[in-house]
Amino acid sequence: MRNLHFGSDWIQGAMRIARPWSLELAYTREMMAGLLLRPPQQWPRSALLIGLGAGSLAKFIYRYLPDCRITVVEINPQVEFVARQYFKLPDDPIRLDVVIGCGADYMLGGDRRFDLILVDGYDPDAKAGVLDTEPFYQACRARLSDKGICSINLLGRNRGFQASVERIKTAFDGRVAVFPSCDSGNTIAFATGGNPVDVTLDEMRARAEQLKKDTRLNLLPTISRLQLSHPLPDGRLSI
Repeated sequence: MRNLHFGSDWIQGAMRIARPWSLELAYTREMMAGLLLRPPQQWPRSALLIGLGAGSLAKFIYRYLPDCRITVVEINPQVEFVARQYFKLPDDPIRLDVVIGCGADYMLGGDRRFDLILVDGYDPDAKAGVLDTEPFYQACRARLSDKGICSINLLGRNRGFQASVERIKTAFDGRVAVFPSCDSGNTIAFATGGNPVDVTLDEMRARAEQLKKDTRLNLLPTISRLQLSHPLPDGRLSI
């Protein structure tokens, strides 16, 4: 295993040397659970990642979703260098465009829309700063396509966790599903502002089985934890 640290004990990314495309950290696997919420045909075609880290999410999408164009916004140019030098981030600017800049400025300063937005930006002290504000979440909503889903990594054991959830709910008019925390304490919130998400547990399981077969990513335990922690009327998740 190779881990990425930003000058602290906090692990910002990880890669198994023998499987550089795999998602080694539990929360990165959870962030991809948005793939269970939409029919996989022709979706997603575009993804925006706020925060590069070791490039795990970017590499997974690049490898297993070949029709998806990826844009990554990373504030620290050294992180991009380390991801390319030590974590096998692909050099393919046509499919994988890395933009050096502030994620909040990028969201507020453009109008391009994306099918999938993944927000995972923290400083060395695990602070999200401006990336955990209502204007930022409103900008995320504005940048989603009609079928868009926003996946946001939150620290579920953090004192400000519930306030973060409330900001997301306000920005997305309550159209938010907060999944149960994984072992690391990270909690992933999924939000949309366009076409409704209305998926049965059986549909989610079928998609998870196919995803496991195609990519080795096993999200079946995520579905089980969701079912145990959230009463889903008629066995459906709707946001």
